[in-house]
Amino acid sequence: MKPTDSELEILHVLWSNGPSTVRQVHEKLSQSRDIGYTTALKLMQIMHEKGFLSRDEEARSHTYTALVSEEDTQRNLVDRFVETAFRGSASKLVMQILGQHKASREELNEIKKLLNDINRDSQDLTD
Repeated sequence: MKPTDSELEILHVLWSNGPSTVRQVHEKLSQSRDIGYTTALKLMQIMHEKGFLSRDEEARSHTYTALVSEEDTQRNLVDRFVETAFRGSASKLVMQILGQHKASREELNEIKKLLNDINRDSQDLTD
């Protein structure tokens, strides 16, 4: 399942800060955009129903925890994006990104290392 942009913002808060109340999430989100407390509450209730969040109802203020990991969510979003926008071509995505955005020397070195590791792993499988 793909989280909406607003749901993804809430997940980022929970991934960064760990289990949090609606008030804590609302305060964090309010630092970067105008969002009402009841809107944050409703979104988190919907996310709970969708299975993105768990809710601890022991205390007066319910505490929410992300049930989906940041890595799995990123992987799913990238997979969907590559399939829909680039017809499944990872190379077209990479070429578009590198053509549009200036990568730092450090980022380019990381990309080269990743490509070398992938190439090495592929060769190990064929040997």
